[in-house]
Amino acid sequence: MSWWSELGRRLRGEPEPVPVPELPPAPTSEEILASVEDVRRRVAGRVPPAVQARVERIARTVAEMVPRLDRPGLGSRQAHTVVATATSYLPEAVDAYLRLPRDFADRRVVADGKTSLMLLVDQLDLLGATIAKISDAVSRQDANALIAHGAFLEEKFRASTLDNPPEAS
Repeated sequence: MSWWSELGRRLRGEPEPVPVPELPPAPTSEEILASVEDVRRRVAGRVPPAVQARVERIARTVAEMVPRLDRPGLGSRQAHTVVATATSYLPEAVDAYLRLPRDFADRRVVADGKTSLMLLVDQLDLLGATIAKISDAVSRQDANALIAHGAFLEEKFRASTLDNPPEAS
């Protein structure tokens, strides 16, 4: 807004406009998948097998979930959890671990009798279990829809004229 416009607004006694914050756009499916793929690449050969396996499991589940994020029945909270896991929670946990010297991360106790490696494994287990539950819930909804559709077809065609064709005269 120019200073002339601003002066005119003030002289007219108009309220000051409230700025509307611009929210970043939601990540695309490609960005979500790229984020987990980037974490996979960063950990390859740099972490113990226990961490590698957990990252792979989370990445696979996220990859399975991405095409399902816009499905009816998948709550926005659940979808947000999957997206945040891929783009924030997983990369931040792994990056914090990777910044540490390996000997320190894997051997030095830092909290509650655990090393940084143990803490990372706990965090990855929690993330993995959470998105696995979401995936299972969506799959159960799909399976229930299939069951309901089967019941509909059974009802519709069980007593159909297809079973008892009309007699020819």
